[in-house]
Amino acid sequence: MAELDRLLTALKDQKGSDLHLVAGAVPKMRAKGGIVSVDGWPVLSQQTLLDLLEELPPPHQWEQYKKDSDLDFAYALPGVARFRANYFEQEHGAAAVFRIIPEKIIPLEDLKVPAVIESFAHLHQGLVLVTGPTGSGKSTTLAGIIDKINLTYAKHIVTIEDPIEFVHPSKQCVVTQREVRRDTNSFGAALRSAIRQDADVILVGEMRDYETISLALTAAEMGALVFGTLHTNSAAKTIDRLIDTFPAEEQQQARLTLSESLAGIVSQLLLKTADGTGRCAVNEVLVRTSGLPNLIREGNTPMMVSLMQAGSAQGMQLMDDALMKLVVEGRVKPEDAYMKALEKARFEKLLKQPPAGGH
Repeated sequence: MAELDRLLTALKDQKGSDLHLVAGAVPKMRAKGGIVSVDGWPVLSQQTLLDLLEELPPPHQWEQYKKDSDLDFAYALPGVARFRANYFEQEHGAAAVFRIIPEKIIPLEDLKVPAVIESFAHLHQGLVLVTGPTGSGKSTTLAGIIDKINLTYAKHIVTIEDPIEFVHPSKQCVVTQREVRRDTNSFGAALRSAIRQDADVILVGEMRDYETISLALTAAEMGALVFGTLHTNSAAKTIDRLIDTFPAEEQQQARLTLSESLAGIVSQLLLKTADGTGRCAVNEVLVRTSGLPNLIREGNTPMMVSLMQAGSAQGMQLMDDALMKLVVEGRVKPEDAYMKALEKARFEKLLKQPPAGGH
């Protein structure tokens, strides 16, 4: 058993989400929304840490880390979990972060996300984006949607990831999972192939660059159902970010294509629960309605807010309204909601009130 496996097992046992290793510091983990030291471990010297890190990746990847000072890969510890590993260099030497990938895909019903999110699993084509900062549970929500498709329909699902996170066994669907740099050279190359591989559903792990975004739009336009992620925190910002990746002379055409293919946007944040025992997801949701294509074509993103406020019957909601609901229900603390809110003034009056049931 690799020495590092003991640390990864401790992460799982203590219900942590991320393990942080830095030369010159004791191992730490993120658990229940805070960072704590791992019991019983000394300060890791540079050499000790390098010896630990070398145990996991295959030799060619270790050589890549020594050359580039960066490495991403997935690591499976049988009976414990899968982990997304990121090795890097920092001021004091080597460092690494391991994020736990739950082995069991959590069904959408158990994630307590808005019911409208399940409706995206029943679409036949279009582009659906799940957005939010790193660590906001985007992958978990997407895995729930893909699992729903896999259980319900007979389709070909292709996932393109770096690295593969959740493993989807084929159920009703045929599922093909491809890892960038292992099974394909790039997101772009794999997307081009997916269009030729009779894919009904395509999951793109990261939509970072012009090539990936334009190919994802093309695939959606050609009739595939495409899911992707972005690091934006609202529906309006997501649309602007997508359009901004295109050169100025292509932006009008990109608006037209996006207006025809965008099926929905889910923005997600994770907040500590009010009782401090866990975390809960909060979502902003934009659903395609007859008014949406026009707003995208005209670049009228400020009007999106009104569209979403008026669209609550279709399951749409703004992030601030979703945060307010969680505060009113007592599921999150007002100060945590205030920190994440866009219109902070709305939440200021809640901060001055004693907590419900308190004195």
